[in-house]
Amino acid sequence: MNTLKQLKLVLLTILTITFYNCSDDDSSTPEQGTSTISVKLMDRPGEYEHVYVDVVDVMVKVNDASDDDNWVSLEAINTGVYDLLELTGGINVLLVDDFVIPSGTLNQIRLVLGDDNSIVMDGETLPLNTPSAQQSGLKIQVNEALAPNIAYTFLLDFDVDESIVEAGSSGNYNLKPVIRASVEAQTGALSGSITPIDIQTEVTATNGIETVSAYADAEGNFMLVGLSGGAYTVTVTPDPDSGLPIQVFEDVEIVVGSTTELGIISLE
Repeated sequence: MNTLKQLKLVLLTILTITFYNCSDDDSSTPEQGTSTISVKLMDRPGEYEHVYVDVVDVMVKVNDASDDDNWVSLEAINTGVYDLLELTGGINVLLVDDFVIPSGTLNQIRLVLGDDNSIVMDGETLPLNTPSAQQSGLKIQVNEALAPNIAYTFLLDFDVDESIVEAGSSGNYNLKPVIRASVEAQTGALSGSITPIDIQTEVTATNGIETVSAYADAEGNFMLVGLSGGAYTVTVTPDPDSGLPIQVFEDVEIVVGSTTELGIISLE
């Protein structure tokens, strides 16, 4: 571990001890020890040709539910501009890899973006403006308990359709992100394949509370990750121009820590 990371861990540990000493409620006492955290970025499908976001950093608040600026950088290893629409169907990018933080409660994750954000519509590239309130980072409420000596991987799932807003009739587009955070170790996945493979197909799973979707890739394969355990309704929607019917699968059981296989789904 490098010196800077050690210093940040010491500072976070001091904050944890201070929080413990000042609390009168034993139920809010943070766990002692350290945990490790990794962060991956992914996206659910959207109605754009490309959506580019400029990832600069990932930060967290640990054992601190205040509005103060007590954020700690996780020293993102894969910063840069990413096309969110390429991060679907089980594809993701690892932003943070096994960063050590104090155990207790991970209150918030902050995704910090740069200025090079844009969308492509009808072959035209348009700037994607980030409102001033978001320039310091996109805050995601997590409030996840972190046990000592356990590694956690958080999935940040961008909802493109909900996150991009046209500013009236100005032709300008603003980024007001809607991001869902889930813990990979506490979720399951759904996979399968579609035939024929030359038809764009969207697969959506919902349990009535959360909805996750992805497009099948060029080989017809799909994977939905970050699903809570339980029964889901899975809807397979081919491109409307294909004339093929929508298929619905009821009561598909998702098991935490496992991948449920739907097998080959024939659209014809």
